Amino acid sequence: MIILARAGTYKLGSRTVHRMGYGAMQLAGPGVFGPPKDRDEAIKVLRAAVEAGVDHIDTCDYYGPHIVNQIIKEALHPYPANLVLVTKVGARRDETGQWLPWQSAADLTQAIHDNLRHLELDVIEAVNFRSMHGMQPTEGAIGAQVEALAELKRKGLIRHIGVSNVTPTQIREARAITPIVCVQNYYNVANRGDDAMVDALAKDGIAYVPFFPLGGFAPLQSSILSDVAQKVGATPLQVALAWLLRRSPNILLIPGTSSRAHLRENLAAAELHLPDDAMEALNGIGAKAH
Repeated sequence: MIILARAGTYKLGSRTVHRMGYGAMQLAGPGVFGPPKDRDEAIKVLRAAVEAGVDHIDTCDYYGPHIVNQIIKEALHPYPANLVLVTKVGARRDETGQWLPWQSAADLTQAIHDNLRHLELDVIEAVNFRSMHGMQPTEGAIGAQVEALAELKRKGLIRHIGVSNVTPTQIREARAITPIVCVQNYYNVANRGDDAMVDALAKDGIAYVPFFPLGGFAPLQSSILSDVAQKVGATPLQVALAWLLRRSPNILLIPGTSSRAHLRENLAAAELHLPDDAMEALNGIGAKAH
């Protein structure tokens, strides 16, 4: 917990969490489908994360489907009072594992009830509506979906609402309906399309949660990461996480893993100091990528 505290905290709705959290997606089988190869290790990873001070876990009932939430319940229920579980809705899986949109009001209501049942919760702290358009957001109205979640919030099943894989226009549309406490988009040191969005959300006190914080690096970019990592005595992936933590105070990280050793490596990035020259080199990766 001392290590995580060095990276600071940020508000997520009505709660304050350590900026280094944990993403549970990799606890399912290959392709985020079916059971994990080692369920006992998955349980141990979750318990080790909480013991290390992680108080923000990102999950979803379509991981598995259902399996990851069931593992979380088995590992951690009854949940620590400080633990914030955040889920997402907007998709489902078919019997072959394909990702399909599931976005009508009835679909979203069912998804919330599925999350509540499998996590054994009475209310979910935060729910992201995930717009299903691949890795990059596509313009299109999301008001009906956000309104459906707002109605579930009024009924007391959700405390806070976020949005995922969205554009600035869609964020404005959502915020006109209900307060938005977090945005979850694709972003990392090599993929900087949301730079302006990160800064705008920070001004409004809204958390930005990057998914795939370690993905999409070209060989040149990886060489820069490797050079910085060697200078600061860390791994390239730790440097990529540390860059995100320093990039803006409203960034909350949810790196995932199914290994306790990799978990420890990810969490250690919270205490990594990147000097100004290292940040300058890393910032150049984004410039080269564009």
